[in-house]
Parts: sequence; C-alpha cells; structure tokens
Amino acid sequence: MKKASNGRAPKNNRKAKSAAAGDVRIIGGQFKRRIVSFIDADGLRPTPDRLRETLFNWLLADIHDAHVLDSCAGSGVLGFEALSRGAAHTTFIEINPAQSNMLHQSAEQLRLESTAYQIITGTAEQVLRQEHLTVRPFDIVFIDPPYAQDLWQPILTALITNALINTETLIYLEADKDLSAQLKQLEASLNENLDSKSSATQQPIAFECLKQTKVGQVVAGLYRLSSS
Repeated sequence: MKKASNGRAPKNNRKAKSAAAGDVRIIGGQFKRRIVSFIDADGLRPTPDRLRETLFNWLLADIHDAHVLDSCAGSGVLGFEALSRGAAHTTFIEINPAQSNMLHQSAEQLRLESTAYQIITGTAEQVLRQEHLTVRPFDIVFIDPPYAQDLWQPILTALITNALINTETLIYLEADKDLSAQLKQLEASLNENLDSKSSATQQPIAFECLKQTKVGQVVAGLYRLSSS
C-alpha cells in the first residue's frame, strides 16, 4: 500500500463514519437478522427484542404502506423495523449528530431507497414545528425518549398542535412508569388551551389506550386520539 509523501495517511474527503458502541438486530420482515448500530450516549437504549415483538404484533394489520415517525430515533431500530415489515416511509428525528450519522450508515447498509426515509438532526419538539415536514398526518408514531426527560409530553403536544396526527394515528409510548395519570393531565392542559381559543369546531382531546404491556420496569402502550 502506498504511503503519502509526508508520511501521513492520505486524506479522505468522504464524511467520516461514526464509531459504533453497540448493535441491535432487526427481528422481523425483509431485513430480519440485519444489524443496526448505535453510539454510546446518555439515555440511548434500544427497545428490547421481546417488547419490540409485542409492539409489531400490535401493528400487524396497520404497518403495511404506513407513514411512520420515529421521534426519538436513537439506534433507529423501531423505524428500521417498521420499514422491514412493510412501512412505506419512516421519518427519523435524532438529537445527537453522531448518532444521526450512524442512522445514515445503517440506512446505507440496508440499501434503503432514498424515498423510503428521512433523517433529521434536532430535537423532536423543534423539528415538529417545521412547515412541510409531512404532507399528511403520520399513520404510526413512536415516542420512546430517554425516560428521565419526560419528552413525550412536549412531543405529543407538538404533534397535536401542528396537526401531524389524527384519530387514525397509532401512537406508541414507552416509559419507565404508567403514564395514565400524566396523559389525563395533558388532556386537561390541551383542552384548556382549546377553550381559551374559543374553537367551536375542534373536538375535545382525549387519549384512548388500545394496548398496554409491562416488560421489567418498562411500561409500553399503544394509543390514539379519541374520536368521540
């Protein structure tokens, strides 16, 4: 192998790859057994296989051709699993630039079509306020933030206030506690804002729990906005 004349390795103009600290395996669909990697970062913990299998069993009748949001992507395994099982498109939002770069690497390794995904670096609450993020409400939304930060509340609020979800959207929430009481509080807060705007055409906001499970200390549920 030739060396550079100054004794240093030749420069590579391509974007530097992020170093992986861990791997997680896709467990179903066309990419079954394929690996996606993630960096070592605070709060980054991929959803366990057992819980992921339960989630996608819940979504079995709804995943095909779905437009999906992975709002706190981390490893991206929920979004990649959705694509593996037949989703039409996944939007990944990831706050950490190095992990966002890792998501691009994983998408390339899976040889995904560029039309099948979008990776955005930033906080979900800010990104979801952007215009033209999506031309239609998302069909499925994954909200799986670092547990200690309780980011699911501002993320849900941003999704609702920016009309990015509707009564048909399936919302997956994952936390280290039962969120039922806090969801009721969020309902009250959102409806109070509706009342202050005197919107006669908007229906009161309520969350309907469709499915719920607990694996170890993790509580996960599938929700949607109530149509009643």
